[in-house]
Order: sequence, then C-alpha cells, then structure tokens
Amino acid sequence: MNTIKFDKGNVQVVAHRGLSGLEPENSIPAFVAAGNRSYFGIETDIHVTKDGKFIVIHDETTTRVAGDTINVEECTYDFARKVVLDNICKMERDSKVKIGDLKGRDDLLLPRLEDYINICKKYEKIAVLEVKNRMQPEILEQLVAEIKALDYLENVIFISFCLENMIDLRKLLPNQQLQYLTCEFNDDVHNALKEYNLDWDVLYHALSKELIDQLHGEGIKINCWTVDKREDAERLAGWGVDFITTNILE
Repeated sequence: MNTIKFDKGNVQVVAHRGLSGLEPENSIPAFVAAGNRSYFGIETDIHVTKDGKFIVIHDETTTRVAGDTINVEECTYDFARKVVLDNICKMERDSKVKIGDLKGRDDLLLPRLEDYINICKKYEKIAVLEVKNRMQPEILEQLVAEIKALDYLENVIFISFCLENMIDLRKLLPNQQLQYLTCEFNDDVHNALKEYNLDWDVLYHALSKELIDQLHGEGIKINCWTVDKREDAERLAGWGVDFITTNILE
C-alpha cells in the first residue's frame, strides 16, 4: 500500500497526524513515513500533562489509540509515556511479543514534542502543530520557548480551534504563521481572521471558489482538512487553496 497521487499544482500538502493513512496516527512511524515523502508539512496535535509537559496525541484520552485508557491532561508526563500505542499492543497479541521486551523503544510510545519537532527538522518539513484545548498564556510561552530551544520555531505553523490560543500566540509571535481552525465560515470567523492576522484552516466542505478568491483578496491563506479523495483534492487545488491536509493523498 502507498499514498494516492493527485495533480496538486501549486498546493502545499500536509500529512495529517503524520502519514496516518499508512501508519498509526500521531506516531513516530507516521512522522517518519511523511518525512520520507514529498509532503510540505507534517501535522500533529499537542496536549499538556498535569505536570505541565507536552505530549503528542489527538484525543484527550488514549482510548482510540492504545490498549490502556488514560486522560493525558489528568496524569503526569511520566505516566502518559508508559502507554504503548495500540498497533504495538496488537503486535504483542499476534506474535506473543511481550511489552516488557520492547523497553526503551521510544517510537512505540506517545511521542514527545521534541520527537516530532526533531523529525520535522531532520526531513526539512514544516511542523503544523495543533494546540489542543485551551492552553493558558504561560503554557503557550513555554511551548514556544521549547520549540525555539530546538531551533525550529521559524518552521512551525500553529493551528487551533481555540481562538484564545490564537490570540495569545499572536501576541507572543507577531509574524508567525497561525491558522485558525473552524468547521464553517461566518462573520465571527471572518472578523477574527482579519483582526488577529490569522490564516484559515477549515473543513473542506465549507469552501467555494468564490470564498477562496475573496479571502485571498484580503491576504488570507487557506488550508483545508481532511481531504482523502483524489477528485476532491484536485477540485480544491483548481480553486486555488494554499494547503491541503490529508491522511493518504500525496
């Protein structure tokens, strides 16, 4: 199995949660698989643990992706890092490999922020980093500082459904690429994009060529998610979107 190629024109393609169409979402194998291909960027999701450390996972809980269920924001970082991703749990069941035998294999655990950033850096990919839930300003400052310490801040696009996160990040980073995530377009969204100098990351069903042309005329770039059918991607590319986020297309 491989990615599905499409005529992307000038569109920048972002691998959603890594190359999650081929590897487990938001895992080190998914990030490396994306790194080894032609993607412009690798998208992932970040949560903060109870003791103020960053860990990569989409949901608040590990129910979908691991054999054990925890809420990552209600436990410590060290505890969250003991959770083994579900594909590895399946390997244990199928091949009689014992989890204890895999000790030290960081690629089998929930990734750390630095794992993700360092993979993006190694493969020269843009890090498209979704800030999950509301993070307080001091936590966002810490997030920015940690990425800056890894010498990769200029190659990060921050995205979030939480407008407060976007506003606080804009205060911290006046010139950073920030994309406000929404499922639809309305006056509130439009006003926020203009007031806080944000680009837009939207469920692709909400788009039309007319809307894309309007926002481009206002200097707003457009990312769209999650596009997994070739015909949809080629239509959106023809309309002129700037980015397409996908699980499997390339």
